Amino acid sequence: MKSLEELRAIREKMQKQIDLRENSADDIRVVVGMATCGIAAGARPVLTAFLEEVAKRELKNVTVTQTGCIGVCRLEPIAEVYVPGEEKVTYVKLTPEKVPRIVAEHLVNHSPVTEYTIGAAE
Repeated sequence: MKSLEELRAIREKMQKQIDLRENSADDIRVVVGMATCGIAAGARPVLTAFLEEVAKRELKNVTVTQTGCIGVCRLEPIAEVYVPGEEKVTYVKLTPEKVPRIVAEHLVNHSPVTEYTIGAAE
C-alpha cells in the first residue's frame, strides 16, 4: 500500500500529463510516427524524450501524441510538428538526443531545426 503522500505525488504527476494532452485551437502538436517501422527504428525513445522535455519545460501549449504510419519508412523515426497558421514541419531520422534542440528552437522559439527536416534529408 502506498502512503497518502506517495499517492498525492502520483496524482500530481499524472495530472500534469493530462494537462499536456488538453487541446485548444492555438496549441502546438507534435505527432510521432509509432507504426511498426517507426518503433523498430527507435520511435518509442523519441516519443518519451518529447514527453519528458515538454513536461520539464512545463509547456502548456504543446501536445505530444502518437500516430500510425507516416509513410516514409526509410526516414524513421519521424515526428511532425503542427503550429497553428504555419506549414507542418516533418523531422526525420530522429534520436532522443535531437529532441531537446527541437523543443528549444522550434516549439519554444518558433524556429524549425532545418537540418533535421525531411527537406534536408532528401
